[in-house]
Amino acid sequence: MFRSVFVKYISAFMLINIISILLSTTIITTLVNIYDENNKTRTLGNIVYTVSDYIVTDYWSSGKTSFSDYLNNSVVLLKPVLDAMVASVDDVVLFISDGEGAVKLVGGSEKSRDYTGEDGIIDEGDDVRYPDGIVEQLEKLTGSEKISVNSTLDGFFEEKHRICIRPIFAVDGRLVGSVMATTSNTDMDELLESMIRTMVMSSLWLMLAALIAVYFITERLVSPLRSMSMAAREFAGGNFDVRVPENGNDEVAELAVAFNNMASTLQHSEDTRRLFLANISHDLRTPMTTISGFIDMILQGTIPKEKVPHYLEVIRSEILRLSRLVSSLLDLTKIEAGERKFNKVPMDICEMGRQIIIASEKRLEEKQLDVQFDADRDNMYVNADVDAIHQVLYNLCDNAIKFSKPGGKYILSIHETGGKITVSVFNEGDGISPEDLPYVFDRFYKSDKSRGLDKTGTGLGLYISRIIIEAHDEQIRVESEYGQWCRFSFSLPKASAPRTKGGEGES
Repeated sequence: MFRSVFVKYISAFMLINIISILLSTTIITTLVNIYDENNKTRTLGNIVYTVSDYIVTDYWSSGKTSFSDYLNNSVVLLKPVLDAMVASVDDVVLFISDGEGAVKLVGGSEKSRDYTGEDGIIDEGDDVRYPDGIVEQLEKLTGSEKISVNSTLDGFFEEKHRICIRPIFAVDGRLVGSVMATTSNTDMDELLESMIRTMVMSSLWLMLAALIAVYFITERLVSPLRSMSMAAREFAGGNFDVRVPENGNDEVAELAVAFNNMASTLQHSEDTRRLFLANISHDLRTPMTTISGFIDMILQGTIPKEKVPHYLEVIRSEILRLSRLVSSLLDLTKIEAGERKFNKVPMDICEMGRQIIIASEKRLEEKQLDVQFDADRDNMYVNADVDAIHQVLYNLCDNAIKFSKPGGKYILSIHETGGKITVSVFNEGDGISPEDLPYVFDRFYKSDKSRGLDKTGTGLGLYISRIIIEAHDEQIRVESEYGQWCRFSFSLPKASAPRTKGGEGES
């Protein structure tokens, strides 16, 4: 897992970094080239205009009719003047040619010596001239126009130069000469090469730092995931005792907390399931053993005839106990499978409560409980399934009697609150411990794990009650002060009283 995540992260980062380098390098070199090109074009243009204007003025004032004769006679005087004009600009070379493109004078920077002798004058034996195509282009221009290119000038230069050429015309419009200012691109190429080298080296160091950072970040991210993966395999094997470290307060830490909470819930469910199976096994085996033993004794005649009715009553009680257990299991199966349908009709919840109290009168008297029935009105109607709500209310009342202390209070309350009817069953007794309180409505839960008080319960009653109330889109709650009291409450939607033949119903 670590290798996979690490490779994905570092590959993504390196891809982004490489793309960023290429884009930034392209953008920077393009901008620098454009700036350099514009700057050199502007500088060279200013130089050729200044030099050509000076030469034209000097040519016309010299009285010479031939521009070539003018150049041949004035070359020694023009050379220092031209050098002075471009002295403030580095790496610029000036070429002065006649009308046929033959270069007569070269001045400017030290590089001008590459084309002439030390004096900057073209010897008579040398033939340095522009390509024919350049002369043809100059003839098509006017005196105020110029040629600006980045070229080798058809092989005139070995490498590309930034070039600016302005023609010089006679009074009759003939091309008699030109002024060309050039500068090489070597300095800019070296600058760009240095910039690219710096960016590449910086990116390599950045990639190295990122590699180290991503390694540790990935390790920190993957380590808890690896622990969760190992824990999940333990869960699959039935071991729910494993927990993962909860370090930090980020999303991974939240996931670890949720994972551990899930593990605790699974462990509790597994413990409850095992306890339930043990209880069910006990509840099935005990009555069946009792029934089998007593029937064998009756058949063998070891029980006196006068005591047979008593033992038959015991057998009947155990059969009823088995019936309740099987009925609860069937109920649970139907509810969870969605096979049990609830027929909601208006029903009198107060009358149902009174009937349950009357049906439990014998048990209430045996414990000498202080029974109270507290309702806002004699008749209060709710919209619910009659049989299902009877099952819920009977289960809560039965539990309250079962776990009440002798002589304690037993209160059934029915009140209207906010358009709903709230039913509460209160009893004084041991209550429910804070540790057990969150699990009261869980499937298979039994607070009396010793089975000392609850010998008939299956641990399904409250779970089934919760499912029934939730099917009515309502809630069931429990409150308890351990060792003192316990109160179960549930709400139901209020309904109007059903109409009778004699008149209007009451609400």
